[in-house]
Amino acid sequence: MDLPRNAFKQALREGKPQIGLWSVLANASVSELLGASGFDWLLIDMEHAPNELPDVQAQLQALRGSNTTAIVRPPWNDMVWVKRVLDLGAQTLLIPYVQTAEEAAQAVAFMRYPPAGRRGVAGGTRATQWGRIGDYYKRVEEELCLLVQVESRAGLANLDAIAATPGVDGVFIGPADLSADMGHLGEPQHPVVQAAIADAVHRVRGAGKAAGILARGEEAARRWLDAGCGFVAAGVDAALLAQAADGLAGKLRK
Repeated sequence: MDLPRNAFKQALREGKPQIGLWSVLANASVSELLGASGFDWLLIDMEHAPNELPDVQAQLQALRGSNTTAIVRPPWNDMVWVKRVLDLGAQTLLIPYVQTAEEAAQAVAFMRYPPAGRRGVAGGTRATQWGRIGDYYKRVEEELCLLVQVESRAGLANLDAIAATPGVDGVFIGPADLSADMGHLGEPQHPVVQAAIADAVHRVRGAGKAAGILARGEEAARRWLDAGCGFVAAGVDAALLAQAADGLAGKLRK
């Protein structure tokens, strides 16, 4: 068997903007449904959603065969979590709360086998298709994509060094935690926060890396794409469902 191609990583290299969706409903049927919606990528969240490893595997299986790339966000920048998610077959990871170049370098090491890194070696995993991908260990890094999440003032202060870290493919700016750390809890649209994000996107692009953001709705997504973001989540599955359900109920009760 051949090593699966990472279309998301290839698109970032070619400068093709990737439009995605955030998924927190932790359900394989939802992922399967969304995988047929035409998005380039779907974020499977383990940090703020009730996803455990079997849930993640089921969602990866649900997306297999679709044109939507799965991106998995582990709960933390942790060697064990990264190893286990990679062994499930995830090829693109978003590592939360990276504040320094050293932490970014750690994430890179967790993604790579020795001697280049610290990823544990296991046979018979889903990632290797249970040993059927014969050259997996030698070639896997070609298709792995690492995104790091900057979401604090400390992270912004170290952004240039983080973005310049070899092995980092993109930097995602986390609006919610960043706004809280900047003293505007619950106000990611605050002008000061938005200005900081815009500056961060500019700096990430200047480092030759892809910048990412979570935007709520078409207008915001288009604005960040026009600002040069390489990957943009246009919404959250739970929020889209709630809005549609509330809207329909409200119309029928008038």
